[in-house]
Amino acid sequence: MGITGGRVRAGALGGALVLLLAGCTAQDDGEAEAAPVSAPRTIDWAPCLSEEDLEAAPDWDGDPDWLETLECGTLTVPLDHAAPDGETVDLALARRPASGPADERIGSLVINPGGPGESGVSMLDHPLFDAPIQDAFDLVGFDPRGVGESEGFACGDWYAMDEARRAVADPENVTDAELSTLEDTARAYAEACARTAGEEFLANMGTVNVVRDLDLIRDALGDQRLTYAGFSYGTYIGALYAETYPENTRALVLDGAVETERPNVEVAADQAVAFQGAWDLFVEECGYAPSCPFDDAATADARMGDLLDRLDADPPMVQGWPVNGDTLLTMVSLQLYDEVAWDGLAQTLAALDEDVHGAGPQLERLYDQTFAQDEEEAEESDEPEEPGVFEDTEAALTAVNCADRDDPTDADDYREAAQRAAADSPYFGADLVWEQLPCAYWVDTEEAPTGFSAPDAPPILVVGTLGDPATPYTWAEELTGQLATATLVTYEGAGHTAYGYGMECVDDAVDAYLLEGAVPESGLSCPAW
Repeated sequence: MGITGGRVRAGALGGALVLLLAGCTAQDDGEAEAAPVSAPRTIDWAPCLSEEDLEAAPDWDGDPDWLETLECGTLTVPLDHAAPDGETVDLALARRPASGPADERIGSLVINPGGPGESGVSMLDHPLFDAPIQDAFDLVGFDPRGVGESEGFACGDWYAMDEARRAVADPENVTDAELSTLEDTARAYAEACARTAGEEFLANMGTVNVVRDLDLIRDALGDQRLTYAGFSYGTYIGALYAETYPENTRALVLDGAVETERPNVEVAADQAVAFQGAWDLFVEECGYAPSCPFDDAATADARMGDLLDRLDADPPMVQGWPVNGDTLLTMVSLQLYDEVAWDGLAQTLAALDEDVHGAGPQLERLYDQTFAQDEEEAEESDEPEEPGVFEDTEAALTAVNCADRDDPTDADDYREAAQRAAADSPYFGADLVWEQLPCAYWVDTEEAPTGFSAPDAPPILVVGTLGDPATPYTWAEELTGQLATATLVTYEGAGHTAYGYGMECVDDAVDAYLLEGAVPESGLSCPAW
């Protein structure tokens, strides 16, 4: 999940609970200056999957007809855009060519699922969007620098920081000794990142460089102007692109907007409030499920605390792993991303509340929904996992977040913020803040500019969800107010992001904007399904 979180819905839950250099230099007035671009680049496309892979696709819930259309390629870009002839980064891309008549095709629709750290290449593994969008656009996903196949990296043992957080007895009253342990593990992680990835690589991981890469991708695709759909953190990329390259912008959909102005420690505190709000909405919804024990906002937190204690004392085993309180909280938090999954979550919690060892089928189903993708990736890895050594899934997220923002360097600032977040959200708040502590010890980077408004960009469409747990609706309102040409579409339901999931009101408005440039009337609000 991290500070923002990727685009997550039912059937796509993968990832554990953790949620700028010359060329686009931050100026005193908050404006960004575009980088000089070297000779035009091209992408050589080839089928993503072999015939053997396509034959095996049904075994991992793939659609062979869709997968057969996918093409993959690589684009080489400068590591430092101020030094275009220096070191380079190879970006992985995937494309699903438009299926409509050639004379009705518009160009490419580039997508980013968020994170930071989510793979745009993997996002294309399953069909996306309505038929008119598939007909008119080549759908293009890319792994941003440092993510997935674009020279993704690992830093070290993220779980050591998890252990340090779990050792805090009272999240609202962190002792000096506990803070010292948190500092030590966060500093060790930051130093491991610098050793593993290299300080120069980390210094160039920020969103300003992803934006510069995106413009090179646009050019290599042959599009005069960019059409883009960014979800969660992907909205940051789109907003900064509009500021940096307004003349190269055609249409931008920014769904699940992130905050662009403040330090990570403050953004995490906002997110804690949003997760608590989503939990409260779930509790309200849970009251309609048979025998749901979490149907009263006044008692839900205490009852959840009792359940977590029971799991810690005697955790049931699922697929060889103990499901303790922390594991359950991870699963609950990720299920909050998707309101469609709430009925199943209510059933699982009801069964666990009655008997933690008698909820086997429900708990196994929830475990599979949450962790299946990670386990599949581990099985596909050529490198065996050593006992006691865990994959670092947070490297790219941490690197981008730390690069983008001006964060405190005094651990006491994080302690104060974490204690406030714990008061606002007892089960989701403190961890969201502590996950930002490595930024206090990060290498020097070029921060993303603040105060930008993209006044010269064409109309931009922002989509916000009232019950979004990862990117609060207030952030969508803030980004709409910040961007001079933006219009907000509101989805009145819950879950993380709204476009492309079959909500007709939202999809129709966004489709018309992407296809025809038609901007919906200000104030459009779509009812929950």
